[in-house]
Amino acid sequence: MTEDGRTRLGLDVGTSRIVLARRSGDDYQFDSQLNAFLSLPWSKLTSLVLEKERIPHARSDGQILVFGDASERFADLLHAETRRPMLEGALNPEEPDGLNVVRAIVELLGGPNAKAGSKLCYSVPAPPPGAPETFKFHQAALAQMLTELGYEVRSLEEGLAVIFAELADSNYTGIGVSLGAGLTNACLAYLSVPVVSFSLPKGGDHIDSRAAAAAGEVATRVRVLKEQYFSLNGHAAESLPAKLRQALRVYYDDLIRSVIQAMGEAFEQQRALPRLNRPLPLVLAGGTALAPGFREHFERALRESDFPLRVSEVRLAADPLHATAKGALVAALADM
Repeated sequence: MTEDGRTRLGLDVGTSRIVLARRSGDDYQFDSQLNAFLSLPWSKLTSLVLEKERIPHARSDGQILVFGDASERFADLLHAETRRPMLEGALNPEEPDGLNVVRAIVELLGGPNAKAGSKLCYSVPAPPPGAPETFKFHQAALAQMLTELGYEVRSLEEGLAVIFAELADSNYTGIGVSLGAGLTNACLAYLSVPVVSFSLPKGGDHIDSRAAAAAGEVATRVRVLKEQYFSLNGHAAESLPAKLRQALRVYYDDLIRSVIQAMGEAFEQQRALPRLNRPLPLVLAGGTALAPGFREHFERALRESDFPLRVSEVRLAADPLHATAKGALVAALADM
């Protein structure tokens, strides 16, 4: 709670997970749910059983939508695929229930004691280079939905959120890179002011789908195997099939080089770059950066490239999965 009596919250609306950040004393508290759902045929008995078991669900057009973490458990039991409200960082146009599912997950994370008038800062993807209108509908739809829930809202681009979460020691000057499931977001900021910000339509989902196609696997299974066994430092478990291990390495390498190239081009094209008298820190966040050896692989590729800015260090965020939500909360506490 702050001096005006209103709660401040940070919300990371990600393709894979939705994370809500709160301040608890001097600490940060994070709650998250899988951004996914599964539809079941409607029956009153099923609904009553789900309520009894406290499994989050909603009713829509004669179906029951089981959402959040519970959807993955149901998918495993029923040998079915979960559905995704978002695709490549934005609301999925092929899922008409997508926004309603996101709303239900936010309500679940906020809990029954969510106060009307709480100030909430939520993450949005930066537009890709040359396409400033790309995520306009996504941002507006989230703002309207969150306002209807009673929050006072503002948006924050994801790369800048990483900088707010991790670069206080450099007065929020540096480069933040968020490698999520649907997108990679990057931002260069000087004294907390964003100078260059953009997104790239490549992330963990891209790696999973391409590696699955190359290895003759299913993307969902690839994601599970990747998270359990894959490593970029040469110590992958033997239980990971060799063909899949090779494909994952190829597409991780492709992602890393694509991000570095896109950043270099974006920074070179910016005419009003600040005159910096010292190298910049670069921080990596997001679930895709969690693969063992990812930071070292990224730094080596960066040093080998013709990157237009001097970089003092490449480091992994202290809490890569929650860095965006924490940065959004930092912004809410400071500016709202």
